[in-house]
Amino acid sequence: MAKDLPTNLASADVSAELAIRARRAAFNRAIADGDAAAIGPILARDCVMVTGSDSAVIAGRMGQVKVWRREFADSGRMVYVRTPERLEISQALPVAMEYGAWQGRDAAGTTTASGSYVAKWREAGGDWVIEAEIFLTLA
Repeated sequence: MAKDLPTNLASADVSAELAIRARRAAFNRAIADGDAAAIGPILARDCVMVTGSDSAVIAGRMGQVKVWRREFADSGRMVYVRTPERLEISQALPVAMEYGAWQGRDAAGTTTASGSYVAKWREAGGDWVIEAEIFLTLA
């Protein structure tokens, strides 16, 4: 992972990028495992998600955890994977922007939906948490 990072980043930027990538991997694992409780700590209390299909707004950590619990209870549920392509670390504030691609896979592992996303992260209490995510469905 570290070998993929730009060499001109300051050590604090490298540390932030590694921490955010680890949190994203944990979020992806939680989705794959159907573990809504593991998603909660990765989200800021007042986070916002805008979905890729109908632009529904899901506000707040508890609102998102509730949606994930419903999703995980569905026997035909999708498994969503977010793949970061680029992270931009602010030099002014403890915030960062993640740009990437997402895929929704069915139980057989077939990709049935995909697109792009952006996520705004903030370091709070030593952990990076998601403040906002916006998804765009492309296929």
